[in-house]
Amino acid sequence: MTSTLARTPGATTRARWPGSSVASQILVLTDRSLRALVREPQLVVFGLMQPVILLFLFTQVFANLLMTPHFPQGISYVDYLVPAVLIDNAVQSSLQSGVGLVEDLKNGVVSRLRSLPIQPASLLIARSLSDLCRSAVQIILILVLAIALLGYTPKGGVTGILISIGLTLVVSWALGWVFLAVGTWIRKAEPMQTINGIALFPLMFASSAYVPVADLPAWLQVVARANPLTYAVDATRAVALGIPGSAALAPAVVISAVIVIVSFGFAVLGFRRPLTP
Repeated sequence: MTSTLARTPGATTRARWPGSSVASQILVLTDRSLRALVREPQLVVFGLMQPVILLFLFTQVFANLLMTPHFPQGISYVDYLVPAVLIDNAVQSSLQSGVGLVEDLKNGVVSRLRSLPIQPASLLIARSLSDLCRSAVQIILILVLAIALLGYTPKGGVTGILISIGLTLVVSWALGWVFLAVGTWIRKAEPMQTINGIALFPLMFASSAYVPVADLPAWLQVVARANPLTYAVDATRAVALGIPGSAALAPAVVISAVIVIVSFGFAVLGFRRPLTP
């Protein structure tokens, strides 16, 4: 004997709530991170310390010493250095992205968020966007200080400055994903700090940031030409100062895009691992 369950007239099947959209999740989580940044403005100030100290130290102490044979004609060392300092700040901000993620993993914030119907990628994207906003504020402050106190005069005009800022932010976002990926796999603050120190100086000093590549030792020229930051610094400097070298703009953007795609994949894979061993 079989029976059929009769559907009550007017009854409807309640659909399972799938959660908010990914865009809404990213917006809310980014807003959360930015509010924390507003409550702790010292994070922006402390992040500015090394680039600003570097800017003043190099321009006031080493300017005459670093005017090498292949130095661009008609360009002061202040003008030459400021675009490199902007990229240096981008590197610093990207390093802090990984450290900040590790801290959230340790203090339980990520555990609470992962108990909600939130896509793991949304958490990572929101972290990267909030750090990008912090980097943008720092870049503007560095430019204001350089123009007001050191006489920075970019001959590329407003357009050149805007393009250089945009490229710097692209580089900062790309490198931020690298260290987010590293943070999701290491998950310990001490190794992250060590990696930060090891990565920063070779990336910046083995590039065209402070002297032209042609004036570096032969073996270091090989390293500098293979260093992605050389393309970023050259392109940023060229568009800001209106000098030859803007051809590096396209390679810098392409390299940054490849870094984002690869690092994003590794970051999501690492983030999906269980929070406890």
